[in-house]
Amino acid sequence: MYNKYLNENDCKPSEAKAKIIGDLNASIERCLDLKISSMGDIEASRGSLYFSKPDHPNEFDFNVLSSGEKEVVDLLLDIYLRKDEYSDSIFLFDEPELHISTAIQKNLLHEIDRLVGENCQIWLATHSIGFLRTIQEEMRGKCQVVQFRPEYELGSKPYILTPMRTSQANWRDIFSIALDDLAHLVSPKRIIYCEGRDSPGRGGAERGLDAKVYNTIFAEAYPDTLFISSGGNTELDQRSAVAIAILGKVFSNLEIWVLKDRDMASGKPTSEKDRILYLQNNEDNHRVLRRWEIENYLYDKEVLQKYCTHNALVFNESAYDAFVQDIDNQNLKDETAKIKNFCGITSGINPEKFKLSLSDFVSPDMKVYQDLAASIFLRQ
Repeated sequence: MYNKYLNENDCKPSEAKAKIIGDLNASIERCLDLKISSMGDIEASRGSLYFSKPDHPNEFDFNVLSSGEKEVVDLLLDIYLRKDEYSDSIFLFDEPELHISTAIQKNLLHEIDRLVGENCQIWLATHSIGFLRTIQEEMRGKCQVVQFRPEYELGSKPYILTPMRTSQANWRDIFSIALDDLAHLVSPKRIIYCEGRDSPGRGGAERGLDAKVYNTIFAEAYPDTLFISSGGNTELDQRSAVAIAILGKVFSNLEIWVLKDRDMASGKPTSEKDRILYLQNNEDNHRVLRRWEIENYLYDKEVLQKYCTHNALVFNESAYDAFVQDIDNQNLKDETAKIKNFCGITSGINPEKFKLSLSDFVSPDMKVYQDLAASIFLRQ
C-alpha cells in the first residue's frame, strides 16, 4: 500500500508514510486508545508496525499488544489493505469478538462498516453481546439477523435461512443464547401497560390480546418497547404505579407508560375533548387511544383490504361502508362476525386469532399505523 501510494502520487517517502499511517490511525483510534507511530524501514525491507500510547513513554512493536488489541489491529489492517481491490465483495467474520471487550466491539463494528464501502456486505457470525446490542440499537436499519436455531441439524440437512423478525420476543431469544442464565437481566427500555388479560401463560407468555397486537405492530420500529397487559382500566393505574416504584429503583433508565382505550369511562361515552382533558390532567407517561379501542384500528378499511388481497379474498367495500359509519368512535369490538363476512370469510374463525392476523398487515406506510403510533409514542 505504501509503495503503491508512493508510485502513483510521485511524493516523498515521508509523505507516503504519513498518508498510510494517518488512514490506519483514523480507524484504530476510533476503537482503541492506541495509534501507529512508525512503519519501520520499508525501503530496507524491514517494515514493521510500531505503536504508542498516551500513558507509555516509548514506542513498542506489535508483539507487545494485548490479545484484544492485536485482534482489532489485525482486522482493521486487513480490511484497509483490501478495501480498494475488494470494493464489491462480501466480507466474512467468524466470531471476531474473541479477546475484545464489549465496549470496543461496538466501535469496531461501526468502523468495519465504514471501511468496507457501500457496495459490500458484512457477514458476521457472533455470540457477542456488544455486537448484538449495536445491531439491535444503532444499526438496525441496515442489518438483518439470521438465527441458527438449536434444533437445526446443520451438519446433515439443508435449510433455507431467512432473517428473523426483529421483535422483542425474538431478541430475548437471541440474548438468552448469548447470556445463558443471565438472560433475565436483559430488559426493554420502555414498558407500556395496556388493557387486557393480566395473568400470564406458560413460561410467562403474554396472553392479553391488546399487548400481542401492539408488540406485533411495533416490533420493528420500536424494538426496545414491550407492551404488557395489566387488567382493566383501574388495574392499569395501580400496577403501573407499583412498577414505577419498584423497577425504577433497579433500572434507572426504564420508562413505564400507561396506555388506555378511549372507552376509559367504564362504558360511558367519551369524546376527543374528554381524551385531551385526561392527557392534560395526568402525568406525561399516560396515553389514550384516539380511536375507541384496538378493534377500531384493526377493522380499519385499509387493513382489511390489505388482508383480503394477501389471502385472495373479495372485500365487500360497499357493505363495509354502509355498516362502519364512524371508525373512530363506533363500537366494533363485538362485530367480528360482520367484519368477517365483509372479508368474504365463510368458515368459522377464532376472533382473537383473526385480530392477531390482521395486526400483521398494519405497516408504517399506512395512515392507520401513523394514527396509532401518534397516540402512543407522540402522545397526540
